[in-house]
Amino acid sequence: MIVVTAPTGQIGSRVLATLLESGEPIRVIARDPARLPEHVRARVEVVQGSHGDADVVDEAFAGTDTVFWLVAADPRAESLEAAYLDFTRPACEAVKKHGVARVVGISALGRGFAENAGYLSASLAMDDLIAGTGVRYRALTMPTFMDNLLWQAEAIGKHGVFFGPLSGDRKAPTCATRDIAAVAAGVLLDRSWHGVAEVPVLGPEDLSQNEIAEIMSDVLGRPVRYQQVSMDAFRATQREHGWSEATAQGMVDMMAAKEAGIDTAAPRTPEATTPTTFRQWCEEVLKPAVGPVN
Repeated sequence: MIVVTAPTGQIGSRVLATLLESGEPIRVIARDPARLPEHVRARVEVVQGSHGDADVVDEAFAGTDTVFWLVAADPRAESLEAAYLDFTRPACEAVKKHGVARVVGISALGRGFAENAGYLSASLAMDDLIAGTGVRYRALTMPTFMDNLLWQAEAIGKHGVFFGPLSGDRKAPTCATRDIAAVAAGVLLDRSWHGVAEVPVLGPEDLSQNEIAEIMSDVLGRPVRYQQVSMDAFRATQREHGWSEATAQGMVDMMAAKEAGIDTAAPRTPEATTPTTFRQWCEEVLKPAVGPVN
């Protein structure tokens, strides 16, 4: 039995689809089971609730040997510790209680790179918490998701601009969520691994924000430019969108670490390189999301 958390999100839904093709028995934890497609609900066991709730994970982990763990963003959390560690502690207790053999988690690059990298540091502390249960653990460690640009699809389509606090010429890897899900599903279905390790998921190329703008311009058939904003302006934008002071600062600290090169700390190996190029992602994901350009 494999338990899938966050099964309606960008990554979890794709992980779930691949696992269903394998014929493995699947159980999902979902706050709102109605968001699951009907054909999916018919093929999985559903435990309703939050996977940060002790009673929910206790029920869901009973009789399972493998868990896919993804902490969904909580921009209103009072602290990053609350968002990641406090949220994960009930699951760790359930892992120990029910003798779960393997956990595959979604995490971040940068172990040993910086003392305070905001969300990245919180993710790595979560990895340590899970590994401390004695479970076999694989942390999938990623750079920035290509799919995060979808949050700015309207600005890209209407105004030909996207924003961020990083330098325009700093090169770094990016990855597509569909590739993350494919790697996660492969590790979940592999019963041969032991111990604790990180699995970098880097995408096939390092690109700067200016190069990303050039590729978007070419694919969309109109000029798109990158506009760097200050860290203070970036923090203010998060606050305007309802983020707590702690989570907004966590984003700033994460971006400062990315500016310092944290996403390039892991070596690019053939095993760590996933197939989807940024150009391919733009053609297949961003362009349909932006729609016709006037």
